[in-house]
Amino acid sequence: MIKITITENEEKQRLDRFLKKYLRNAPLSYIYKLIRKNVKVNGKRVSQETELLKGDELALYISEEEASSYFAVKKQGTAKRQFKIAYEDENVLIAEKPLGLLTHGTAEEKKDTLANQVIGYLVEKGDYVPRRDKTFTPSPVNRLDRNTTGMVIFAKTYPAARVLTRMIREKGFVRKYYLTVVYGHLEKELHLVDRMEKDSRTNQVRVLPQTAEEGKVMETVARPLQKLGNCTLVEVELVTGRSHQIRAHLGKAGYPVIGDEKYGNPRFNRTVKERFGLSTQFLHAYRLCFDEAPEPLENLKGKEVRSELPPLLQKMKDGLQK
Repeated sequence: MIKITITENEEKQRLDRFLKKYLRNAPLSYIYKLIRKNVKVNGKRVSQETELLKGDELALYISEEEASSYFAVKKQGTAKRQFKIAYEDENVLIAEKPLGLLTHGTAEEKKDTLANQVIGYLVEKGDYVPRRDKTFTPSPVNRLDRNTTGMVIFAKTYPAARVLTRMIREKGFVRKYYLTVVYGHLEKELHLVDRMEKDSRTNQVRVLPQTAEEGKVMETVARPLQKLGNCTLVEVELVTGRSHQIRAHLGKAGYPVIGDEKYGNPRFNRTVKERFGLSTQFLHAYRLCFDEAPEPLENLKGKEVRSELPPLLQKMKDGLQK
């Protein structure tokens, strides 16, 4: 028999969903048969829909050997830490992602990612113990493209993950701001509302009129901060969070992000590459404002977290003024 005490990282999940995570490699037929015949919660048979609460005692009437055959093998990344920490408390870590690092793993690159580096840091620190937390892994609730730098929010606990996911998805909780440099002189604030479609074959977004029936709505606010030669330093507020939103939206509006190969100005991009060695977009997630933060994240309410431009982008910003 295996006994499991439900912790805050497992609570408020249905029994069947918990077991799907705990015995990740088990077929669904095995999970439901187990619930019918070989599972008790606090000494009683319960249904698959039963919500587990902190402190519940879960008993699985199977051997350790049988259970271990269905456990997922958690391999932690050993890549050298490249990120900085903009903010951290017991529930949340906000990492500063450098240029060229993936947020999540892909089929091509599974090991050297920001997520693995953050997990490795939390394991070393003792904030995450894989052998104890079998159904939860600290994970990001937002993402940045490989070549976008700046802040990525990680949930360190399951309750934090639930709340942060809601805060990112719904309006009124978190405002996200980026710094970028666009080609051309942006003289006044732009408030852009359109629709977008993404072509999965080309990994490129097509901007459609707001009146179009197809596509997803995307909303972007761009505020000019400083003229830099024939360019403009711009603060962008991401009202919605669509793929390639800032780059596609500003490019369509006539103010392409410098260095952007998909939506930018090819001639000026060549100049930027020759002068500064940058062959990708100038885009940095630099400011997060937490207007509201429900329990257990009250520490974040009213907080503003910032990330300075990385050295290469700062060098470019300074150089474009000359």
